[in-house]
Amino acid sequence: MPPNPTLPSSVTRLIDALSQLPGIGPKSASRLTFFLLRSPAETSLALAEALRDLKARTRLCSVCFNITEDDPCVICADPGRDHGLICVVEEPLDVAAIERARIYRGVYHVLHGVISPINGVGPDDLRIEELIGRVRRAAEAGRPVREVILATNPTVEGEMTASFIQRKLAGLEVSVTRLARGLPVGGDLEYADEVTLSRALEGRQRM
Repeated sequence: MPPNPTLPSSVTRLIDALSQLPGIGPKSASRLTFFLLRSPAETSLALAEALRDLKARTRLCSVCFNITEDDPCVICADPGRDHGLICVVEEPLDVAAIERARIYRGVYHVLHGVISPINGVGPDDLRIEELIGRVRRAAEAGRPVREVILATNPTVEGEMTASFIQRKLAGLEVSVTRLARGLPVGGDLEYADEVTLSRALEGRQRM
């Protein structure tokens, strides 16, 4: 925001920082800043500590690339999960959404985005090669992956990414399926309700 001589620089700095967050404009950032100013000091200190811990303690799982504090993550390290079934999602929030449905017992692979030429995002910017390598290593170790579920969002970019991954997996002995169309076209997996997600998982189709 433009410099405001009536505001202390520390206030302006926080407003500018909050404005960088997605979905937060200058007005919302200003409201949040003044909320923190009016709140007890403990509120701001707790927020600052949470932000510090977020950057200091979190990392990406070396197996599935989900966000975790331990490597491998709790899902990849769980012997009770079906490691022959991999669900490929765009973002870590999609993992949380599917887990809320309490129907899926396989493991995950997080791409951290989708192929989007208009935004300058290509296959090499995602965790696609890591997925292919993961499937190959599992086969070589005698624990082959039976099925890869492509759970990218039903958007143009999501469909493009799913088709690219399908082609990359074509030479490997693994079944490739896509979530059923219980998910609305153009919608985000993150916002799907549990019933819709359950039906989409149950009705997945071979690609």
